[in-house]
Amino acid sequence: MTDDVVTVLAPARLHLGFLDPGGSLGRRFGGVGLAIDAPATTLRIARAARDTVTGEEAERARAYLGLMREALGLTGRHALTVDTVMPAHAGFGSGTQLALAVAGGLRRLEGLPPDPAADAALLGRGHRSGLGVAFVEGGGVAVDGGKGASEEPPPLIARLPFPEAWRVILVMDPRGAGFHGQAELDAFATLPPFPVEHAGRICRLVLMQALPGLAETDLHAFGSAIGEIQAMVGSHFAPAQGGVFTSPRVAAACGWLAANGAHGIGQSSWGPTGFAFAESRASAESLVARLAETGLAEALDVRVVGGRNRGIDIGAAPAVRLRAGTG
Repeated sequence: MTDDVVTVLAPARLHLGFLDPGGSLGRRFGGVGLAIDAPATTLRIARAARDTVTGEEAERARAYLGLMREALGLTGRHALTVDTVMPAHAGFGSGTQLALAVAGGLRRLEGLPPDPAADAALLGRGHRSGLGVAFVEGGGVAVDGGKGASEEPPPLIARLPFPEAWRVILVMDPRGAGFHGQAELDAFATLPPFPVEHAGRICRLVLMQALPGLAETDLHAFGSAIGEIQAMVGSHFAPAQGGVFTSPRVAAACGWLAANGAHGIGQSSWGPTGFAFAESRASAESLVARLAETGLAEALDVRVVGGRNRGIDIGAAPAVRLRAGTG
């Protein structure tokens, strides 16, 4: 039995750092990511007499729908509405999540089994990171093993839940955008080799500090590891993006957060979104309020969100209620 209308909610993710962009052991990139409860992409898909694709990012969604129908041998028509999208090119994985939301929704509508890894490869997502696929299947903090010889997205090698009490402070610059498309490829091409000793240090930090910190709900250990990883990776990418942070405004705000008790300061992907961690909602909201008083948050979008310990929601209308997040 198939559904008449399928709704999908795809959560944003933060990219907390690469393991080895240089691939010194034969697997390039690798990464640590966190699913968060907002922002999110939400959409609806149904069978229809004629094709219609409406809402935000409609043209991209139309392209993904066409590719999926051709690959799956589907000849019917569909009405696709994209209700909300997360900010594009801001470090949230927006393109991958939109693609996999369309693919997952179409498969559910047509009674087909999910296959996010194959869908990501088909739709041109997951070339460097397996985190988008990982956060379709589950949430929390995930680690992917880097890109090897396979054309499939990198494999998931670890996943742990994000502590329910902890909160994430997002520092977003609506006037900026991270590298994407050809500009991203060009930026990678201009960078020097990633130091092998840095890759070794990052892998050790992930395995022996960040993941144990999560398992023991030790925010200091987790945040210290993420902060050090971000410093090494950010310094490597600084020549391409103009600094450890893409946005000087985000850099200043995150610097204040670091100096005033926040943990694990960093930038997601190419930014411009920065992030920090706090041990509770009250602590996070206090930091955000004090930051606002300094004037450093002017023209920025600073908000408190929670981690998300489950994957994409595909099903009936109630899934859409989650799109605002729980903070």
